[in-house]
Amino acid sequence: MPLKADIDRHDTDILILGTGGAGLFAALHAQQNAPEGTRITVAVKGLVGKCGCTRMVQGGYNVALGKGDSVERHFMDTVVGGKWLPNQDMAWKLCKLAVERVRELENEIGCFFDREPDGSLHHKAFAGQTADRTVHKGDLTGIEIINRLMEQVLSRPIEKLEEHRAIGLVPTRDGSALAGVLFIDMRTGRFRFVRAKTVMMGTGGGPTMYKYHTPSGDKTMDGLAMALRLGLPLRDMEMVQFHPTGLLAGDHTRMTGTVLEEGLRGAGGELLNAHGHRFMFDYDQRGERATRDVVSRGIYSEMRKNNNPEQVGVYISMKHLGPDNVRKKFTGMVKRCADCGFDLAGGLVEVVPTAHYFMGGVVVDPDTRAGIEGLYVAGEDAGGAHGSNRLGGNGVANSTVFGGVAGETMAADIRTMGSLRDPDEDVLAAEIERARRPFARKPGNVHEIRKQLQEMMWDDVGVIRTEHGLKRGLQRLGDIHGALLDTGVDASNLAFNLTWHDWLNVASLTEISEVITKAALSRENSRGAHFREDFPDSGDMDTSYFTVARKNGDTVSVERENVRFTIVRPGETILPEDEPETLVAQA
Repeated sequence: MPLKADIDRHDTDILILGTGGAGLFAALHAQQNAPEGTRITVAVKGLVGKCGCTRMVQGGYNVALGKGDSVERHFMDTVVGGKWLPNQDMAWKLCKLAVERVRELENEIGCFFDREPDGSLHHKAFAGQTADRTVHKGDLTGIEIINRLMEQVLSRPIEKLEEHRAIGLVPTRDGSALAGVLFIDMRTGRFRFVRAKTVMMGTGGGPTMYKYHTPSGDKTMDGLAMALRLGLPLRDMEMVQFHPTGLLAGDHTRMTGTVLEEGLRGAGGELLNAHGHRFMFDYDQRGERATRDVVSRGIYSEMRKNNNPEQVGVYISMKHLGPDNVRKKFTGMVKRCADCGFDLAGGLVEVVPTAHYFMGGVVVDPDTRAGIEGLYVAGEDAGGAHGSNRLGGNGVANSTVFGGVAGETMAADIRTMGSLRDPDEDVLAAEIERARRPFARKPGNVHEIRKQLQEMMWDDVGVIRTEHGLKRGLQRLGDIHGALLDTGVDASNLAFNLTWHDWLNVASLTEISEVITKAALSRENSRGAHFREDFPDSGDMDTSYFTVARKNGDTVSVERENVRFTIVRPGETILPEDEPETLVAQA
């Protein structure tokens, strides 16, 4: 059929992909700062405020407001925790603006966080940090933030395109700028192209290509796959964060992989192996309060010892802290574990490292501009702020801080932009044809292909990696990708055709899995979340590099770029009362 008969066309000025913390903050800040009459549209794969990862945040929000804490101290913890790979200008902006953003959340958005008896914000301990700086709403912080943001956005004159799946970033004919975004309206199965002067991508990462994972099923790396096909550089793609304590409830339930948040270990929770031995002090002097990468490797190492063939993971124990106290402090998790047959307050709960967060992403500047005019990236889609390891509590801070920055930047940039840009119709047609590919094949079992991908990524590109395993993973990935391309989908009814969308999900996951694997193969040292058993040394910090992946045609290449120590160098630190350019030797 002719292209025009198959696609609806729509225009706006500011288009925002995703309605997590990044997307909703971008919409609010754009609406507050853009010229009068600016059309603002948010588009989301599900429903506004009802999907994505921000809603799932349990632990809290890192902000330097506690006694004895400072922005400089938060910054140093972020850089050291990221093993000197973060973009320091982004990390500084994250830590500085988090203070403003939390006040905005409380005073303007309407969030309520837990407080001390004197009325000050309560800060709980999270691993890898030198101060208690994680503010929270019990262990349901994300629901509090996203519900209040949703109320604000729904009350504003902001257009909502719900159940619209973004499948392609479409440039102009000369490739100098972004023209708009191609969607599938999931309610009808029709394609819709939306032109926009500026587009913010905040679709969330979500490493659901692993056997054990925490994000919701709608998180399938679609944004990064679109950016990759557009030819944009992606950095730190080997850096997949495994949360140490994912609930292990069996293959029969999607609850497996759900995070038991870091506050459990911060409060004194203990990890025990099959013999009841508290093992984390065998791996790190900080024990259970070591950073997530260290604890995940400790658990994985215990799992490989196979102390009990009937036990897959290890146990977390909280009962020594008092069951009543645990039920009061961690109500949400106690109930969640009880739903799966576990007694978190008074018994043992089996846990396993679970793919949780993606530190890698699109290369952006500190104002969220990407490598093509008209595109901005914030939240988990953007690389740089965390380096090789994200501190617990820095995730929702990152999304809300840079979502707001993106909204303000787009509102400023749009003032100097002319008319809407026309798309490269050939790219538009190619993206439609890519999405239609399974209609020409005999229907098959997409779910089984996804399982094969998840098993492969866990086995070969998981918590602990080797050259042999990574190369084997690439071979297996080629077979998996080939099987997907040969697997079709029944196209008799495209309205809410979940098999079609699952096919597209797995297609995005396989694209990004290749990049993760090749980036991991190229890094011959161990930093943060990336651990090579055959290259266990971290390498020289003064000559740190980050990986940059690009796709040209069907080929993914990975290069290295030196880290720019724009604020502080290894061996130095910032005095808490000083500006970031003032350095002293670290003791």
